[in-house]
Amino acid sequence: MSAAERGEADALSSDLVSRLTAAARTHGFAALGIAPATAAPRAGKRLRDWLAAGCHGEMLWMATTADRRASPAALWPEVRSVIMMGVDYAPPLDPLRLAERGDRGAISVYALGGDYHDTVKRRLKALARWLVAASPAPLKVFVDTAPVMEKPLAEAAGLGWQGKHTNLVSRDHGSWLFLGAIYTTLALTPTAPGRDTCGSCDACQRACPTNAFPAPYRLDARRCISYLTIEHAGPIPVEFRVGIGNRIYGCDDCLSVCPWNKFAAAAHDMAFAPRAELVAPRLADLLALDDSAFRAVFAGSPVKRVGRDRFVRNVCVAAGNSADPALLAALAPLLDDSAAVVRGAAAWAWRRLGGVARSGDADPLVAAEWTAALV
Repeated sequence: MSAAERGEADALSSDLVSRLTAAARTHGFAALGIAPATAAPRAGKRLRDWLAAGCHGEMLWMATTADRRASPAALWPEVRSVIMMGVDYAPPLDPLRLAERGDRGAISVYALGGDYHDTVKRRLKALARWLVAASPAPLKVFVDTAPVMEKPLAEAAGLGWQGKHTNLVSRDHGSWLFLGAIYTTLALTPTAPGRDTCGSCDACQRACPTNAFPAPYRLDARRCISYLTIEHAGPIPVEFRVGIGNRIYGCDDCLSVCPWNKFAAAAHDMAFAPRAELVAPRLADLLALDDSAFRAVFAGSPVKRVGRDRFVRNVCVAAGNSADPALLAALAPLLDDSAAVVRGAAAWAWRRLGGVARSGDADPLVAAEWTAALV
């Protein structure tokens, strides 16, 4: 290709990117950037080191998909450019507003409204159709569930940088962006990559209630409240239960304290508007949920993916941290729940709130939790 031809191609690519960016905003995206498929070359090694240290816990799919996750080309060899997009979900409510409300459960702000997977993917597909019409070429869309390194690619595309809490930080949107990706065979003009401006700040490291950051920019998921309340299937390790407090699905502490959030205006996207019944739910009401009631309450919510048993386990832990003996009445039926993980958490909470251990309990899990609660 001659210099003149290359210049013409670059001009056409820049024009397409400009029109793509405008189209993205009409489809509800607050940020867009482009990285070459070869961007973030060190991400694969960092992932393998993280996996080798066992920091992924029970998230076995992280290991089984590591090779495909390591680079865009490993997942799709034909890809030439990665279009990264962000949807703003900056909360209208203080994420830490329930920290001292022991009788209430705190749900991560991203899960207070509709499931972002559905909304972001629908918008990505609409934008992908626009792109194919504007410049026909093969492409693929991804939202969170595919083996894609969204955060390193978003940094490479200029949407922000991976902060010391390992999440993306944006100058304009703070820590509150849902990410989506379009892989395309088009050679698009890349945007400038993000630049780390965390500086000496360590607010996110100090905010973690369970000390999940062994070092800046490194997360041990096995100690993370989001992992423990969402991904971890069994009993929550006793050493982390008090630190969990009243967090019953996810945790926003490290995100919430980031100073860059002061530049993030509250999002007004109705797709993620907090549902009134989830803003400050009563633990007593949540402890009473059976499977059908759980499905009804959390229909269309990200919370539904953990299932009733894991969720009620989390609520029991929050009840045990509440210092509210009035919750004993709601816990009593759960001591004989059909799910072992619920029985164990209920027994721990029961004893924490001053409930009397049942002598000669035939359930060894429950009997063990009587003792654990006193440690």
